[in-house]
Amino acid sequence: MSLVKYEILNKVAEVASFTKAAEALGLTQSAVSHAVSSLEKDFGFALIHRSRAGVSLTSEGDAMLRSMRHVLDAEELLQQEAAHILGVTRGKVRIGVISSISSNWMPEIVRIMDNQFPGIQVELREGDYYEIEQWLLSGEVDAGFLNGQKSKQFQFIELQQDPLLCIVSDKSPLYNKAEIDIVELEDMPFIMTSHKGTNDVKVLLEQYHVKPNIRFELSEEVGITSMISHQLGISILPKLVTNNLPPTIKAIPLKQGGYRTIGIAMKHHASPVTKKFAEILSSWLKEQNRN
Repeated sequence: MSLVKYEILNKVAEVASFTKAAEALGLTQSAVSHAVSSLEKDFGFALIHRSRAGVSLTSEGDAMLRSMRHVLDAEELLQQEAAHILGVTRGKVRIGVISSISSNWMPEIVRIMDNQFPGIQVELREGDYYEIEQWLLSGEVDAGFLNGQKSKQFQFIELQQDPLLCIVSDKSPLYNKAEIDIVELEDMPFIMTSHKGTNDVKVLLEQYHVKPNIRFELSEEVGITSMISHQLGISILPKLVTNNLPPTIKAIPLKQGGYRTIGIAMKHHASPVTKKFAEILSSWLKEQNRN
């Protein structure tokens, strides 16, 4: 019974709402509230702070949730190992993804997983590199896409080097160039990608001591390309996000090169289904590179 309560508190913490947690778990709101209250009674202290803005974990609740997640992960691993012994691959794998991966790779990977391993449930959670790293460390995801090794607490498998390209509109003086020297971007109006953690574009600019005129910092590539299409600046984006650019925008290679390293990180002792996901992903990418 405690495992069910742990799962309920975990979901409440994820969505910060009793109502949303109830919907996600297929329970009534009163059942969710009762489960959390029951845990609080068992432990003897409050786990949830309730307010008009929603719900949030107390400091005690945050500490207990970390331990609960270890219990839930252990129970999931136990079930997966039992299935593995029986020659059956089944279980749940939670993946932290960046937006370019969720739109370009995940539809096909999930389709393959559904067809070949219908017993594996794939859950996707989208965020930036920093958020994914935190989810990995807290146990909220089993694996996640990062742009380099971040912690000794998990293993990192390099998957692909994604070139960084200069994105310009057809009104830009750079539009007809076959390649762009990064020093040409000095003082140019620039739309910077914005996210926590290591920013590959900023690292590249700093490497060559280039300081563009940063007009905006946006987290979504759609917003960046829209700004560029309205002649409000240029940008540098990974090739993977440039597949469907508007016709008035072009992606041009940089003379100095530059790329982001995409890899998948997971626990050193990953579960069987997490390993299977990484195996399917790596095989698919190798096949794509051959084609």
